[in-house]
Amino acid sequence: MGGGAPRTRLILRAAAMLLALAVPALARDCSDGRVDLRGPWGQARFTVEVVDSPQERAQGLMFRDSLPQSSGMLFVYGTPGRASFWMKNTLIPLDILFADATGRITRIHRDAVPGDLSGIDGGPGVKLAIEINGGLAARLGITEGTEVRHPAIAAATAVWPCG
Repeated sequence: MGGGAPRTRLILRAAAMLLALAVPALARDCSDGRVDLRGPWGQARFTVEVVDSPQERAQGLMFRDSLPQSSGMLFVYGTPGRASFWMKNTLIPLDILFADATGRITRIHRDAVPGDLSGIDGGPGVKLAIEINGGLAARLGITEGTEVRHPAIAAATAVWPCG
């Protein structure tokens, strides 16, 4: 009977090794250049360009003639507030997804018209805005209430935290 202690140590070492392998994998489930979305419709992942300065936000996707289907632009605001967009000098139709500080989509503007100077209001409390190809939100089934995962969302308040 005295073999219990070595077996327990072996199990603990194996568990520690598995944990050591799992921690980097958990850390990789989020990256600055990627946004994950999930809801009753399923999940989607977009490669994103992050814009977080006023100058970058003002430029957005202006003058670009295409956007790959699995790509987008992520606008990150330091503090939640009202966000407003327009399509001046934007050449492609876009869906704009607005999310609060918890990472929940609160408003969707579908099929924004290229070149339109009308304001697109994201509503109050916007922490993130995601621009994707026009019509894609409807094709995927993305709705208000969809959850967003990205490192810009504080883990303590995120509905879908990183790691």
